Amino acid sequence: MSIKVRPLGDKDFFPWLGLLEGYSEFSKSDLTDEKALRVWSWIIDKNHDLDGAVAVDDNGDFVGFTLYRPFPRTLSGDVGLFIDDLFVTSAVRDSGVSKSLLEFAREYAKAHNYRTLQWVTTADDKSAKKLYDEVGTRTSLVTYQAEV
Repeated sequence: MSIKVRPLGDKDFFPWLGLLEGYSEFSKSDLTDEKALRVWSWIIDKNHDLDGAVAVDDNGDFVGFTLYRPFPRTLSGDVGLFIDDLFVTSAVRDSGVSKSLLEFAREYAKAHNYRTLQWVTTADDKSAKKLYDEVGTRTSLVTYQAEV
């Protein structure tokens, strides 16, 4: 099986939606039509920072996606690329698709002169952390969140 990673396009909504549903279930997050449409509108809006890519198999089926956006790095005086989401279907998990999506994001960052990639994962996602330890360096930062 070969995988092609490419940018998400205007006509990709329904196959992407299937992946988003799987990602939402995997993440134990409720997905509504409103949320899905809002995120999709951000992806296809050329004036919005959120962008993304999809992994497609030999049959043309979507098997993974990643969403990313630039962010300012004030102490460095440059811009990085933050990977908000990365999801791969269970059928192809651990087959290199996630790594291909990360490499696509890295090339995207290089093409836009972004200086670094950053992302987060849950502390208990051992499979993801194994890959992330191969392709990146774990930082000492701790993430906090507050409702507003």
